[in-house]
Amino acid sequence: MGRIIAVANQKGGVGKTTTTINLSACLAEKGKNVLTIDIDPQGNTSSGLGVKKNELSFTVYDLIIGNCSIEECLVKNVYENLSLLPSNVNLAGAEIELIGVEEREFILKKEIEKVRNQYDFIIIDCPPSLNTLTVNAMTTADTVLVPIQCEYYALEGLSQLIHTINLVRQRLNPLLEIEGVVFTMYDARTNLSLQVVENVKQNLEQKIYKTIIPRNVRLAEAPSHGLPINIYDPKSAGAEGYRDLADEVIEKK
Repeated sequence: MGRIIAVANQKGGVGKTTTTINLSACLAEKGKNVLTIDIDPQGNTSSGLGVKKNELSFTVYDLIIGNCSIEECLVKNVYENLSLLPSNVNLAGAEIELIGVEEREFILKKEIEKVRNQYDFIIIDCPPSLNTLTVNAMTTADTVLVPIQCEYYALEGLSQLIHTINLVRQRLNPLLEIEGVVFTMYDARTNLSLQVVENVKQNLEQKIYKTIIPRNVRLAEAPSHGLPINIYDPKSAGAEGYRDLADEVIEKK
């Protein structure tokens, strides 16, 4: 049965989408069958994997409002071993359309249960806010992976996220756990990055991945080419970082 990981942090710009794309691609590169789900209306995971998100007949939006089946929405083999449930700006309307819908927090979960056994890993990119879409991701997921940028305000908002995860656990998904925290955009040249890592380790009683993703130009360039880093520049520090993270995620199983 596939392991479902939601990549979440309501703070924007922490490397959430970058982590979703590249962790998914590196797991697939290691022979794992992966489904990536983009439930961020910005659709950056979809375009970052080279999918023309505005030319699709169906997206996650259509799936959530009952307009299509999961098979119709699925973009199969975007890369070898990697399929995608894509998203675009239409998804922004889902929040309003789901008002009053019964069990709206479980819509995604019910759909994913139909295909869960076909995948080793299902990775969900959440929006940078704590809304119905994020709650849907958390009711679907087994664990939440939290990317944290190595900068001064890193811990800001993290307590809010942990509070939300605890609420979801109490009311909607009692089995939900925190997968762990992964540090992103680490700059070895600055004392600040080092201080942030130490600060989080002291203040957080969560699993922290040994892998730290470096600040890397090639990593920043890759999405504009619609390629994950392991294909765009396989020898870059960013590619090595995400391969190491994928190894850690696999080992945890």
